[in-house]
Amino acid sequence: MTKYFFKRLISLIPKLLIISLIIFVGLQMVPGDPITRTISPDAYANMSPAQLEELRESLGLNDPLPVQYLTWMGKMLRGDFGYSQVNGSSIGQMLAQRLPATLELAGLGLLVATVFGLALGFLAAVKQNTAFDHASSFLGMIGVSVPEFFLGMAAILIFAIHLKWFPTGGRMAPGQEAFYERIEYLVLPVLCLGISYTATLMRFTRSSMLDVLNKDYIKTARSKGLSEFSVNLKHGFRNALIPIMVIIVFRIPILVSGTVVIESVFNYPGMGNMLLSAISGGDMPVVMMSTFIIAAVILLVSFLSDIITALLDPRVQFEG
Repeated sequence: MTKYFFKRLISLIPKLLIISLIIFVGLQMVPGDPITRTISPDAYANMSPAQLEELRESLGLNDPLPVQYLTWMGKMLRGDFGYSQVNGSSIGQMLAQRLPATLELAGLGLLVATVFGLALGFLAAVKQNTAFDHASSFLGMIGVSVPEFFLGMAAILIFAIHLKWFPTGGRMAPGQEAFYERIEYLVLPVLCLGISYTATLMRFTRSSMLDVLNKDYIKTARSKGLSEFSVNLKHGFRNALIPIMVIIVFRIPILVSGTVVIESVFNYPGMGNMLLSAISGGDMPVVMMSTFIIAAVILLVSFLSDIITALLDPRVQFEG
């Protein structure tokens, strides 16, 4: 298992290097003086041309591109991501503020979708061909088909503007820091983010449960006189969870990247909202560094998904 773990971990290195190389080349193609992406705008404005040339030489901006790439990578590893060309803020500080918000939103969306998806899929399989089964299948098709931005706009219109149950957007009110204080801001975006994933997971859970309930060992358990609840939950659902968990972990990267739309609709201060604002404002350093961080997070989540899948799926061979 250790060998498998390190093999998957090492495979991330060339992927990250390729992504970083693409980002670096893109930054070199951005119009303007590269030094403006390296120092703050205030410092740039107070320097003479001679001082700028001396600083450019000291920062290695006159070196060959391969050397510049290695220098740039070294700065990134130390947390120096440069500065925004629009507001002059440190990109590293912007990322430190926005990334936790995105991970919080994606994590809660995954939790809600997993709980409701598993529960509804289990009940739909147990109550096959009943009104509940047909209704859940119909709602599942709607959940998969309706775009997230439409769900978000409808939720704001109904629950925030008309009923005034929740705020229209944001993450917290000024002065609020505790998690319980921002729950009301999370309800609508989390539910809208999780609805599509809930529908998908519900359909997979139902199919997996129906497949397991037709196995011979389920018939044997019933013949022993076990209660229907025990057969369905202990023998059926437990064995149906293995392929379902594989689906869950493989959907995590999609869920992380899918927060971009929800953050934009609800004006949620996360990575996705910052990325869209930077694109509309032409702030290419922020766009490219945000893209790099999102790609790195997705790769890391995919790596964790592979490990969890290997632990859950007995068909995966760790050795040989």
